[in-house]
Amino acid sequence: MRIILFSSKPYDRDSFRAANLRPGWQLQFQEARLGLASAALAQHCEVVCAFINDDLSAPVLQRLAAAGTRLIALRSAGYNHVDLNAAQQLGLEAVRVPAYSPHAVAEHAVALILALNRRIHRAFNRTREGDFSLHGLTGFDLHGKRVGVVGCGTIGRVFARIMAGFGCRVQVYDPFPVADLTQLGGQQVELDQLIAESDIISLHCPLNEGSHHLIDATRLAQMKPGAMLINTGRGALIDTPALIAALKSGQLGYLGLDVYEEEAELFFEDCSDRPLQDDVLARLMTFPNVIVTAHQAFLTQEALTAIAGTTLDNIAAWADGSPVNRLHPGP
Repeated sequence: MRIILFSSKPYDRDSFRAANLRPGWQLQFQEARLGLASAALAQHCEVVCAFINDDLSAPVLQRLAAAGTRLIALRSAGYNHVDLNAAQQLGLEAVRVPAYSPHAVAEHAVALILALNRRIHRAFNRTREGDFSLHGLTGFDLHGKRVGVVGCGTIGRVFARIMAGFGCRVQVYDPFPVADLTQLGGQQVELDQLIAESDIISLHCPLNEGSHHLIDATRLAQMKPGAMLINTGRGALIDTPALIAALKSGQLGYLGLDVYEEEAELFFEDCSDRPLQDDVLARLMTFPNVIVTAHQAFLTQEALTAIAGTTLDNIAAWADGSPVNRLHPGP
């Protein structure tokens, strides 16, 4: 069986080669992102393994199906970039990795909170230049602060437990009932209440029609002045241009992003030898109270091992006629 992995990096090659113990499976690694131009690389590959910024729109899926692809194996949990209706019409199966290491993403969200609060990024640069003064580095105790968790699935629950461990007062918003919150001393509330009351808001919900631009100018205005916003979910959960006005006015006190709505042309690539063409992102990164990381929250050894293992297991189950972790188009 021939399997092509688009958008693959050295860490993908290492983890998938270590996990591939099945004889006769040929893994082909391509650094190129999947799109109309690169779809030809999948000629005669039964399985296309794609990542979050690969293009799996109807025109690309048509080219893949015509070239012999039968399975789209996502090595991610999110699948908003896949046209599932087109896949079904073309007879393409699609599978995903529903969970890998929720601790990886949750802990990265906490890392962003701690770095922003205690100005670690500013202190690091300052001391490297011989400036050991402390002005401008004052933070706040996390203990007793109200933390809002938007989306309380597996990752959101892990994040909530960590923040409860700091002594934070946790409240969550989720469209479905969340069990065991009382063990964390938390409560489930409506989104508007969470937005208005939280000192820190962290986004852990999937991206869909209902959550697109969930945080916009209106909701930013509803936040507590000086609140902190963290996004390790999907970039389009936030109306990014609206952040600039909120940061300039001080309404938004801190911003930590591991995802960005227009990240596809930037993240996972070295763009350091050319000017940044994205004016919104460039403006955001001029603020001293903003930290942007390039979609690295998933990047731990444990998560990479789990992603590779589950992806290959998904392919094996499909090849055996008993597919698991399948994706289906909505109603």
